[in-house]
Amino acid sequence: MIRKIEIERFSLTTSKQFDEVIAGVNAAIGHPDMAEFGRSTHEARSFAELQSAVEKGLSTEGLMLFTQLDHGAILRKETGRETLKMIRFVIGNPLIMKEMVKHVPDAGSYAPVTVLVDERADGVHLSYDRTASFLAPYGNHDALAVARNLDNKIEDLLRQAAA
Repeated sequence: MIRKIEIERFSLTTSKQFDEVIAGVNAAIGHPDMAEFGRSTHEARSFAELQSAVEKGLSTEGLMLFTQLDHGAILRKETGRETLKMIRFVIGNPLIMKEMVKHVPDAGSYAPVTVLVDERADGVHLSYDRTASFLAPYGNHDALAVARNLDNKIEDLLRQAAA
């Protein structure tokens, strides 16, 4: 089966320096040691232990970094220029994902989420595909409520990093 999904993309542009924006994003998310995180969540014997392990890695905004990819480095290798800057953040919260997935299993394909920060001639762009737009076709109000809350967290984070 193929399902058509219309995606809403949240984007904003700032005149702040690329490195300042990246620092702002990084300041708003937790940075757990992913090897320890994997071990502690795998070894958790109860949901309470799992929840505790997850919460240790979260920022005050309730988000963590899963990985950060420097797409700009690949582009710079090809061009030889130093100006191509692009970072992809994969961020989220396994407890939020769990709440969406228990209502719509396909939500597991959309969490954690991707945030793209890239520098262009007109400024630094911050972009994010709204999770609620991925889940809207499933028609589950509970999953959508969780997704909208996640979207608000991510969009607030991006606005703060751009300000």
